[in-house]
Amino acid sequence: MEKRDYYEVLGLSKGASEAEIKKAYRSLAKKYHPDVNKEAGAEEKFKEINEAYEVLSDPQKKANYDQFGHAGMDGAFGGGAGGFSGAGFDDFSDIFGSFFGGGTSSRRQSTGPRKGNDRFMQMRIDFMDAVFGKSEEITLEVDEQCSECLGSGARSKDDIQSCSRCNGTGQIQQQSRTPFGVFMTNSICPECNGTGKQIKNKCPKCHGRGYEHKRVKLEIKIPAGIQSGQQIRVANKGERGTNGGPNGDLYIEINVNRHPNFVRDGNDIRISVPISAVDATLGCTVDVPTVYGDVELTIPAGTQHGTQFRLRGKGVKAPRGGQGDQYVEVKVEIPTKLSREEKEYYEKLKNSKTSESPFDKFKKAFKK
Repeated sequence: MEKRDYYEVLGLSKGASEAEIKKAYRSLAKKYHPDVNKEAGAEEKFKEINEAYEVLSDPQKKANYDQFGHAGMDGAFGGGAGGFSGAGFDDFSDIFGSFFGGGTSSRRQSTGPRKGNDRFMQMRIDFMDAVFGKSEEITLEVDEQCSECLGSGARSKDDIQSCSRCNGTGQIQQQSRTPFGVFMTNSICPECNGTGKQIKNKCPKCHGRGYEHKRVKLEIKIPAGIQSGQQIRVANKGERGTNGGPNGDLYIEINVNRHPNFVRDGNDIRISVPISAVDATLGCTVDVPTVYGDVELTIPAGTQHGTQFRLRGKGVKAPRGGQGDQYVEVKVEIPTKLSREEKEYYEKLKNSKTSESPFDKFKKAFKK
């Protein structure tokens, strides 16, 4: 049976980079490994993939193959195609590690102190609290380092000994038999749970756990100017560390409620105010609400619907300095119901007009 092109086997085109070859091999080897894939032909497929990678991952073999094809590979595999000559063995052992729960001895789990994972939560606050800031008290359950043994779990330093089963490494070696031979893998020591240590006399306060479970109250300071989606970090209130390591951190994501009138746009604030057609025509003075209180705004005669006015410095104070503005949009409201007197007034105004109406001007433009 004629061999397939090695690039075709790995699903690559000629000229593929070293990283692309390695990535394709790892993906296919995991997919077709006989201990994972029990379909007929998986083992042969796996051997074909390994053979292709052994050639293409070796610069000299790859150069020969690119120039002469399979003819340039005569004798390259010693006892026969599909064997494991050692090229790419680190990658191969990594793949086996994912099946058997371990890897090479160089990938041993650290037995030193490790920081715990971070925790995340959400907090909803009012619009004004986001503008001016506030302090909020929350209740939280957390595992904190034992104050007596400082996380060691032992009554004293002399009570901490190296694990006799793993000799302090935190891991033990195991053999796994596969169709391709015996492989040595590392797994967490069941005696010390990977710490590499054994405690002779446990701490009387935490009973050897190294931590205390507490229900604590925290005062969270919400800075002025915070926006939805921003986070507040609370140090050392995350998941507990291991082997005496510190806790992770707590991150609180802030969600700000909408305001019925104010709309925040970055550090600016926008608001719409209604005025009558008469006030828009003749001009007026109105007291506009801001987050700091009412501000007098003069609206000039002839103001059109949708006109915006700027109130400098009436926006949000940014946490790192600077302050936004407030933009006031005028909404000219046309009455839907008129009293008798109002109707008569508008009729008089209509009949006594001294200039063309906007619609008359619009129609005249079409006659030109």
